Amino acid sequence: MDPLDLVNHGVMAAIVEIHVPLIPAPGLEPGAYPFPWIERVEDFLIEIEDEGVVETYDEGEEFFGAYVFSLTGTDEEALVSAASRVARFEGVPAGAFAMITDSAAPSMGMGRRIDLPTS
Repeated sequence: MDPLDLVNHGVMAAIVEIHVPLIPAPGLEPGAYPFPWIERVEDFLIEIEDEGVVETYDEGEEFFGAYVFSLTGTDEEALVSAASRVARFEGVPAGAFAMITDSAAPSMGMGRRIDLPTS
């Protein structure tokens, strides 16, 4: 069964939120989009979703000064590993962290925090 189907049927699914500070990339041309790393991360997440590694839980969104990507579809260790890979991407601002939560959380940003990247 698809993990998102489990959510729709009231079964909790593990979710890892990747919180990346919304800090403009350095050295951009005037007028350039200040967060080009967002598209790179989204492309990566699509790739690993297509490979069956994880599933994106929802579309990314701004949340309290960060851009948040949410992953589900596998165990916590694999989700944190994917989040750690995101934090290592060139251009992704320092200070990223993961929130380990589940589909029953009342809102985004609630759960156990893990600094990224992990070792």
